[in-house]
Amino acid sequence: MEVTCQCKTISFTTPTAEPLAVYVCHCTECRAQSASAFGTSAIFPAEPGLFPLPPELASRLQVWTRPTDSGGTMDCYFCRVCGVRVMHRIRGADGTERETVSIKGGLVKGLSWKGAAHIFTRSAVVDVPEGVERWEGAPDVMPGRKSTSSPEHNQWNTLRVQPFRVLIPVAYRP
Repeated sequence: MEVTCQCKTISFTTPTAEPLAVYVCHCTECRAQSASAFGTSAIFPAEPGLFPLPPELASRLQVWTRPTDSGGTMDCYFCRVCGVRVMHRIRGADGTERETVSIKGGLVKGLSWKGAAHIFTRSAVVDVPEGVERWEGAPDVMPGRKSTSSPEHNQWNTLRVQPFRVLIPVAYRP
């Protein structure tokens, strides 16, 4: 599947023909990151092919790293030109990188939303459609991560963004 950012500076092919999972995430972090009511992600294997990042792709991406509640970090990759968030990769507290990468769903050409699971619905600000897979937190089992929780007692560590502000000067014209 082809992935391109809004300005087309970032362009690459996913490591596999289909994602391992597709999520519509209603957590407050995804809402803030997407400046919308929810974020969308397609989960793919990180290796081989995508990570380590090929030099040409790496040179076009900027990375912002934020801490996670579990003591790890999340690398957030975005286009240096248009600023669109492209993907995330989580690293555990021990420094081990997750085996998967979360690519922003709206950038994946031809991505099927059929069967997408809605996650962190406890934070939803829009109605979640009836009949879809839904989780109040994270799914019990996520690709690239081990979990011992159950749907009834989901205690997955959510990600928390540290305060972050970017001030962009804008010319004022009356």
